Amino acid sequence: MRRSNLPAELNRFVGRTDEQDELTRLLGEFRLVTVVGVGGVGKTRLGLRVASAAQKRYVDGVWLAELSGLRDPDLVALAVVEALGLTDHTLRTARETLAEHLAERRLLLVLDGFEHLVEECAPLVRELLRRSPGLTVLAMGRRPLRVDGEAVFTLPPMGEADAVSLFGERATAAGAPGAQGDRDRAVVHELCRRLDGIPLALELAAARMPLLTAEQMLHRLDDRFRLLDDGARGALPRHQTLRTAIGWSHELCTPRERLLWARLSVFAGPFHLEAVEYVCGGPDLPAEEILKVLGGLLAQSLVTREDSAAGPRYRLLDTVSAYGAEWLAALGDTERMRRRHRDWYMGLATWCELEWFSPRQAEVAACTDVALPNLRAALELCLEQPDEAHLAQHFAGTLWFYWAGCGRLSEGRHWLDRALSLDPERSEHTAARLKALWVLGYVAILQGDGTAAVAALHECGERARSVGNPVAEAYATHRMGCLALLSDDMPRAEELIGRALEAYRELGELNSNVLMGQVELAMARVFQGDLESAVALCAEVREICEERGERWTRAYALYVLAYAAWVRGDHGEARELLGECVTINHTFHDLVGLVLAIELLALVTASEGDPAEAAVLQGAALPVWDSVGLQLFGSGYFNGARALCERQAGEALGAEGYGASVREGRRLSLDATVDRALSERRDPAARLVGPRAPRPFRTTAPDTRKPAGSPTGKGGETAG
Repeated sequence: MRRSNLPAELNRFVGRTDEQDELTRLLGEFRLVTVVGVGGVGKTRLGLRVASAAQKRYVDGVWLAELSGLRDPDLVALAVVEALGLTDHTLRTARETLAEHLAERRLLLVLDGFEHLVEECAPLVRELLRRSPGLTVLAMGRRPLRVDGEAVFTLPPMGEADAVSLFGERATAAGAPGAQGDRDRAVVHELCRRLDGIPLALELAAARMPLLTAEQMLHRLDDRFRLLDDGARGALPRHQTLRTAIGWSHELCTPRERLLWARLSVFAGPFHLEAVEYVCGGPDLPAEEILKVLGGLLAQSLVTREDSAAGPRYRLLDTVSAYGAEWLAALGDTERMRRRHRDWYMGLATWCELEWFSPRQAEVAACTDVALPNLRAALELCLEQPDEAHLAQHFAGTLWFYWAGCGRLSEGRHWLDRALSLDPERSEHTAARLKALWVLGYVAILQGDGTAAVAALHECGERARSVGNPVAEAYATHRMGCLALLSDDMPRAEELIGRALEAYRELGELNSNVLMGQVELAMARVFQGDLESAVALCAEVREICEERGERWTRAYALYVLAYAAWVRGDHGEARELLGECVTINHTFHDLVGLVLAIELLALVTASEGDPAEAAVLQGAALPVWDSVGLQLFGSGYFNGARALCERQAGEALGAEGYGASVREGRRLSLDATVDRALSERRDPAARLVGPRAPRPFRTTAPDTRKPAGSPTGKGGETAG
């Protein structure tokens, strides 16, 4: 089971033994420890080192939330939710989600790069610590949080011996020869002293050793120090020392390296080569030469390379990026570069939307995850300009597949609400607003906010009809049908979804949303007793998905087909289909599809004659529903399978035995639940075959409470 998201160390950690020991001691005595110090002094590296070594103390893991690339203060709590790997489909705030998740867990939360968000971070940390007695927070930034109970650890520069060791190791790694004789060693010691023992300054200098000797570097630094010192006695302030070291590295770069450095500062977080070539390229920096220039910055430790789920990415250190941003501003090129950055990431979002309906769905999800900080920065630029409201609306709508398909509903709602609040009535941009409206309606349905969903979808439908946009009208109709499905109004759901599907066919629209509509229609028919028609619809969806390589919608079709197999008494086929559902839904972090599959798998398990395991699976589903929203959407129809399984397992085990098994399941983590479901699939150990029940759905009267999500999951459309 995954218990940490800490990154692996890319090179050897050098020195800092005393600091490690002291920080470890503080973590054992205080629930909030903040490491502070000047930029480049090594706060992040030391904090991550100590956090990694402390993992055994925390049964629920050690989790890192990187905040340096975040600019919107409203997203701080969401960033922590993401760091913990949580998915929440409800209308709860991110703070409420965090407080509930952490309430009974023993966990170390690591916050890095928060200094520009102190006003938002401090109240959040205070609230979480107050409500979560097992929580410990380790924060790294340039100033304290100033929360009661905080232990502040001021990280000093490295001592001389450690500084020399770090410089020597990094210089050797860069391919420089070792110091020759006492004079060379003395020069290295003096160089490290002049750099004030600041690790980033030492690493930047070490990266230059293949080109310059330590003595040459010392002379260059002497010149800069004299210019900056202005005749004052004593050592330079350490922030000035770092700035001197970075400025010296800047001077040693070629003109094109300096230009690329400045332009790279518009990126927020990791970026990939193709993005750099588009955003930073131009007549003065040809795209075909960017790889070579980027390699030069990489060799000088100004840019770092890291591996991600989407492949290799690059990143500027925050301090280096800030320096580059100053140069970009001095060149008067900031706004142009921000727009080029915005255009690239809007194009990336469009590509991802199209590729979602393809075999590359998993790649699209990973790519969007890694690009999220840059997507946020691009969205912010759109929202800063009132006359570009249509771009913000189109952009936020285009990312529907991520908001709804990858468990990012709260963030999607944030951007959609903000974009739609900018509403210049310009007829040429109506399509952008219509798309944002039906996507907002979809997200609101999944969150259980029927009132907001109806308002958005009604406006979308009315405007679409008035301007003659049949595609947007079809999407609005489809989503109104989805809302009816969750509200137990099956005839209306069948009518609306059927009408939308007919419009899609006439318009030539075929994508994940259209296929999901077929699955939703199949569910409406299942609930009305038309199993044969439902199977036919889902068999067609399954076939199209196999042809197109689409997996996410396929999982929902398999869910309906698994139910049909259970009705036939073919428990082996039902289990096989549900195992594939679980695998796909877990891959895409689709909790709605995952929990529905687990609920049906529990019923299949009970029918196979293993009531104890069925009860464990039912218990494991409960915390997932807590994240999704109202259990089984408050629907009498969707509750049927669970009610029948509970009755069968309860009769076989007795109230006490059933309750014990449910409690066992409730203690399982999400990953452990998935492993349990799939291990049962791999080892179907000769089960007794229980009696076949006809149709489990609708064993209780429909519940009229407000629905909390969609049975058909989190995604669909690619146009509008």
